[in-house]
Amino acid sequence: MSTRLLRIPVLIGLVLTLTACGSGMLRPAGVRTQEDEQRLARIGQEQPQRETIWDLFNPTDNPNTTVEVNKYLWVAAQDILDFMPIEAVDPFTGVIVYGYGTPPGGGTAYRATVYVQDPALEARSIRVALANRGGPVPRATARAIEDAILTRARQLRIQDRGL
Repeated sequence: MSTRLLRIPVLIGLVLTLTACGSGMLRPAGVRTQEDEQRLARIGQEQPQRETIWDLFNPTDNPNTTVEVNKYLWVAAQDILDFMPIEAVDPFTGVIVYGYGTPPGGGTAYRATVYVQDPALEARSIRVALANRGGPVPRATARAIEDAILTRARQLRIQDRGL
């Protein structure tokens, strides 16, 4: 009997709490505020309007969007790692995947993935993942390759500008 009496105040408190959560202002259906109009305008800018299923096949990408990859780092990576065969290239994301290749004067075959991630000619702009047939190589070796690529990229930039 006591649990029944306890439920009534709890239910009343819950109803009052939920009632207080409302905004207090009710609008008739179909009436938009200025904030609603601004939100709808932003949504319209972000996503193109589609009328039919065939609109899915129309190009809707923004032609002004550019992907920035440092061209000197890109070319330098190919110069430094020219002993490895290129397996895959994606210049839009800045990824070059190399297959196994043996460096000149070396006996171990390596494979690498180069990621040019920034348009700046800086050390943070390039990452190299290097592995041999036994697995990943020490990070110091991959960092040495990154340094060699960065040095070659700086040389290419100096040549390009005639300095």
